[in-house]
Amino acid sequence: MFKFRLNHMKLRSKLIVIYIVCVFIPIILTNVMFYRVTTANIKNQKTADAEQAMTLLQAELRTVIEDAAGISYLYSIDRQLIQHLNTTYASTDRYVESLNAISNLFNRTDKENKIMSSSVIMTDNPTILASGHIIKFEDEMRNQDWYKQISQFSNTHPHLYVTPDSISVIQRLTDRRLETYEHVFKIDLNMNYIRQILDLSSFSGDFYILDPSSQARFGRLSSGTPSKLVTSGQVLTPNEIPKPKQAIVIDKTYQNNRYLSGWSIYGVLDEALILSDVRQSGQFILWFAGINFLVPTLVIVIMSRSIHTRIKNILKHMKSVKDKNFGLIPYHLERDEIGELTVEFNRMSKRIENLINDVYVAEIQKKELELRQRQAQLHALHSQINPHFLFNALETIRMRSMMKGETQTARTIQNMAKIFRKSIMWKSSFVTIREELELIECFLEIQKYRFDNKLEYHIEVDQSLLNIEIPKMAFLPYVENASIHGIENIAGIGYINIQIAQENGQILFVITDNGVGMDQAKISELLHYLEDDSAMGDSIGMKNVITRLRITYGESFTFTITSEPGAGTRILLRLPLENK
Repeated sequence: MFKFRLNHMKLRSKLIVIYIVCVFIPIILTNVMFYRVTTANIKNQKTADAEQAMTLLQAELRTVIEDAAGISYLYSIDRQLIQHLNTTYASTDRYVESLNAISNLFNRTDKENKIMSSSVIMTDNPTILASGHIIKFEDEMRNQDWYKQISQFSNTHPHLYVTPDSISVIQRLTDRRLETYEHVFKIDLNMNYIRQILDLSSFSGDFYILDPSSQARFGRLSSGTPSKLVTSGQVLTPNEIPKPKQAIVIDKTYQNNRYLSGWSIYGVLDEALILSDVRQSGQFILWFAGINFLVPTLVIVIMSRSIHTRIKNILKHMKSVKDKNFGLIPYHLERDEIGELTVEFNRMSKRIENLINDVYVAEIQKKELELRQRQAQLHALHSQINPHFLFNALETIRMRSMMKGETQTARTIQNMAKIFRKSIMWKSSFVTIREELELIECFLEIQKYRFDNKLEYHIEVDQSLLNIEIPKMAFLPYVENASIHGIENIAGIGYINIQIAQENGQILFVITDNGVGMDQAKISELLHYLEDDSAMGDSIGMKNVITRLRITYGESFTFTITSEPGAGTRILLRLPLENK
């Protein structure tokens, strides 16, 4: 079935299908697969680069915070500083003298640490004067958020405090439960230095710092501006952080560090942004695919036109041959296969024309002559039938009239008149089965009159066949043979049974009698006589009918006869069911 459908396609369509299936689609699939593999590789590479950038950024921030934590640790272990803060001074001079003794500590840290924007020690010692790096620890400071956070922790290590605008390292220098005064050291990191680290980082996405409770305390967008969603009064969870539809999220958590443990840096990359260059190459693939399709298609159309037009011209001339038009195809010395086909067709056309003129026309004339002879023979057979039956009818009436003068004679003459009238009125070679049966009944009534009621008959017919046309007197001769040759020579009552039915698209005519019958030798002799094409002789009934039926139906007509001596005869005719 698939091959049959392919044979219906035009040659040009087949060439285009071959190109699409074998060239275009593989190219597209290759480009698409290459594009997807390249996109996946670039995505993986960009993700790995972003991971590495976040790792470096995490390390740099850790270094900055650890430097600040180191300074706070130095302050926390400096005994002279702690003593200075815990001393209750009786006079200002004594305080100034003690402050000058520790000023080198502050000067050294200020010069060596560019990471700090400020560092102050807050103390509630009332005898200490606020100056430079040491300030009074006011009650309003204790109400601030950073103090509330560090109040939950001990003074053993510094604590990180992050806001949207600042990053601080805070350490309590004393334990208030054990000391008289409370001292807190607070270092604010240099945010310009932090922003410089972020600007120099190769990470190009949004950046957040998350506290141990996974809340964003600091946010910076990829454009370099602070995130407006992260404010002092509002924080974000990772689920609330804005993300593009196709986001690459990188989360780096600090481990094994007391003051950084649980803190993490959180990065969000837009996959569409990092793959924008690759996506632009997708448009190039589309343009390339379009060019790959259009250019070869135009070439195929141009090349196929050279093939299609000439093949169509050959087909046109081949169709004209059936109308006896043997015109030659114009030939321009083409050297391809179609040109060779044109040459061979022109040669074949000339030869066929010569053969028709020399042989076929003569053969047709001979066939027409034979057909006329057949038609003349058929008309002669028709003309032989009517006098044959008329002679039998008249002979029967003559013999019966000599014996008695009864009303049956008038009925017989009436039936004979019907037969004679129908013979005259039937102008066509075909009659309906209804008309044939009327003729058969008239004949059987005449035979009943002849045999003095020694004959009984029964006719059974399929009513749907009554209007079907058959050759004229196709059944009557068999009825005549059954009554004259079968019934006439038996002692008892003769029975003739006629059946007309249809089976498998054929008309079945069956006639049986209980007459004298025939042996096998007689049947063989009869069949040989019916098959013989020689002259018909005197017995023209059955042979006449069989000859006409064979001329009319050819091989579609069959004749069967079965008989046994003393057991009667059965004849079966099969005719095609044709409603002429």
